[in-house]
Amino acid sequence: MTSKTCKVAAYAILFCLILSGCSEIHENDADVPVRPTSEVQDEAEEISSSILEILSLKAKATESGAMISPCEEGDYRAHHPWGVYGPAAKDLVEAMDRLRSQLPKKGWKIVKDGLDDSQAKSPQIVADSADGEFSVDARFHDRQNDDPAQLEVTVQSACFRLGSRSTS
Repeated sequence: MTSKTCKVAAYAILFCLILSGCSEIHENDADVPVRPTSEVQDEAEEISSSILEILSLKAKATESGAMISPCEEGDYRAHHPWGVYGPAAKDLVEAMDRLRSQLPKKGWKIVKDGLDDSQAKSPQIVADSADGEFSVDARFHDRQNDDPAQLEVTVQSACFRLGSRSTS
């Protein structure tokens, strides 16, 4: 692989991570940790549970498990999208405030706190774990038409490798 190809690949990875809300990257192929998919999925779900505890809402939550999706060259990442709905919009806004104050106390670094890029300009908080292996993206969607207000949360891992690969 030429130096130019490496630079293009690095920029492509950085661009994808910025779009996905994950700010931590592994700078070269050798830095990608090896972990079993089930372990990373379980950790994503545990993080989701801890986020739900911080939100401290009496609400209905969507039921979904963490999923695996591909990264570069056979590596993978876990992502766990879910949401809560039912409480009044003001209660969901207060839950976002709890996230804003509690995530840093639990070792998370808030990397974005503002409006998302959607047409609705929904309030969004993005935070990275201290070890850089997970990112949380929380968005508040106010009531629209017949849809109730809701909080949408996605927990996403960095890229991991299933096992060792030849580097030749």
